[in-house]
Amino acid sequence: MGTYYTPKSREREDRYLVSTDQYTHYHRNGYLVAKGLVSKEDIAELYQLAEDTRLKTAPNEDRNNASDPLNEEFKQQTRIHMLSRLNPAAERGLLNPRIVDVIEALIGPDIYAVQSMMFLNPPGRGGQGWHQDACYIRTHPDTLIGAWIALEEVDEENGCLWVVPGSNHEPIYPPDGIGGGNVHAVDAFSDLHAVQHVSHLDDEVNTLSRVVAKYPPPISVPMQPGDVLFFHSHLFHRSYPNQTVDRFRRSYVLHYCNARSWVPWDHDHFDGDSGNYRQILARGRTHLPYAEPKYGTEVYLYDGDDSDGENVSMMGMDGMMMPVVQKK
Repeated sequence: MGTYYTPKSREREDRYLVSTDQYTHYHRNGYLVAKGLVSKEDIAELYQLAEDTRLKTAPNEDRNNASDPLNEEFKQQTRIHMLSRLNPAAERGLLNPRIVDVIEALIGPDIYAVQSMMFLNPPGRGGQGWHQDACYIRTHPDTLIGAWIALEEVDEENGCLWVVPGSNHEPIYPPDGIGGGNVHAVDAFSDLHAVQHVSHLDDEVNTLSRVVAKYPPPISVPMQPGDVLFFHSHLFHRSYPNQTVDRFRRSYVLHYCNARSWVPWDHDHFDGDSGNYRQILARGRTHLPYAEPKYGTEVYLYDGDDSDGENVSMMGMDGMMMPVVQKK
């Protein structure tokens, strides 16, 4: 017999409450924009972190991976991974309670904070072709979700995101050359074909674009500082290079998953069969290993006891299943 568990959000001042329309929009279309979700003060801190990172980061002349369509971006250090493991402000951004409020409603109640990426995208740089995030970060069950925070005005000129509404209902098309396992069971589909050169900017080269072509035209997602775009890990999405001559496109991009998922991934590698022990438990509780915030950022975990509640077994009665409560 299992433990009866009624998940309950902890009360907190300034908590963000998701509407049922927002929940439905996310699960129907694969994305949701929460306008002004992050405060001006928190955006200012992350913007300053982005600037400090830009000024201190030199091009990585040692990187040379011609097969990676993002090789030049990584070489120029226009995107920096896992600052949340190196900087208190970055950790606070990853665990921002109003962002996790939304994640909790969409895929919760138990949440791992999995990854952080700071995008700088100076004039003439940036951009990533069509891709699905779960082909890179796999979780079982498949619960990954992204949160894209605009640190400044983002539009088509400086490289906003483009999404294909409804494509979150597609399976993950396995890219050739990206190892580390599958999202779906091998041979579970009759016609799930591999794709080539995922994330490449050229749609003639990136064959995932042929699946994108089945849908109505993609839409752009302009955003203001403090807006957050939440997007499903199967959603087809992309960005274009920054076409301006005097504007950056600074953003902070985060990934989370349900904390009941096994995570055979970690950006900085891991020992054993999974990287769960490296992922921060940001909300709720879990039976799996987890990490605590390195810099002491407050998280709002389940504050009960694992033995809370009642054990419930099921018995049949006139063709119906009825709960029989056994008090502890």
